[in-house]
Amino acid sequence: MMRAVLERLRQGKRSLDFPEQASHALVPRFRGRPQLSPARCHEGCAECADVCPTGAIRSSADRIELDLGRCIFCSECQSACPTGAVEFTQDYRLAARSAQDLVVDGREKEVRASLDRALRRLFGRSLKLRVVSAGGCNACEADVNVLGTIGWDISRFGIEYAASPRHADGLLVTGPVTQNMRLALEETYAAVAEPRIVIAVGACAISGGLFADHPEALSGAASVVPVDLYIPGCPPHPLTILDGLLRLLGKIAEDPVRFPASQQAGLIEQLPTTGHSQDAGRPRSAECSCQQ
Repeated sequence: MMRAVLERLRQGKRSLDFPEQASHALVPRFRGRPQLSPARCHEGCAECADVCPTGAIRSSADRIELDLGRCIFCSECQSACPTGAVEFTQDYRLAARSAQDLVVDGREKEVRASLDRALRRLFGRSLKLRVVSAGGCNACEADVNVLGTIGWDISRFGIEYAASPRHADGLLVTGPVTQNMRLALEETYAAVAEPRIVIAVGACAISGGLFADHPEALSGAASVVPVDLYIPGCPPHPLTILDGLLRLLGKIAEDPVRFPASQQAGLIEQLPTTGHSQDAGRPRSAECSCQQ
């Protein structure tokens, strides 16, 4: 026992200092918030929209929009665009309170993710979440689970996963919500005492992702329960999830995150279209089966 204690003291703190060391957890191939430059678009060009597998991009003569709630960060649009009007940055801050705030169009935008003051006072020091995997491929689930490891230690922020919805303050939902999971999600939500919150994690939980409009799947958590926070990604990086949760609770400055149209810092090079769409250097095969 003493050897174990001494070794733990020798190792010291192992958790990531967030947000101070957030940039160190990212690798060059990470794909974060896309940066759109509509002025670069050619009239009549819709190549980016044509190759998008989830219909996340809408393009017109003088405007281009990308819905982060539908985007799977495959970078096909970036590869197809002949003028570089679509580029992915390394900005991991993606969470938003409303689905409308997930739409990026290249203009300056303020995105808020925090609860109102009364709920922040209630949940700010202790938030217990019941995780519901509603038909996902296990990618989002894996990155939700990794927040409980020693490197992330989400419990130091007062956030923990509960084994029962009756012990939880809200739900964290992953997956598109299959028909087989609809009743389970409804009953789990009903078992959480009010006031309660719901967090949708990943493209599937927000819009249905690649499974949208499938007869055996619904269009995300919002089609069954009210959603209070949307965290985009396929899957979202643990930093994206952690940032969204802390903003929701007001543990990160309440000033809204601003995404100016002129932001060019952190643009990454053209990325291959195979492999894990938001790989962050975690021990996972480059040819991840969930992206095949």
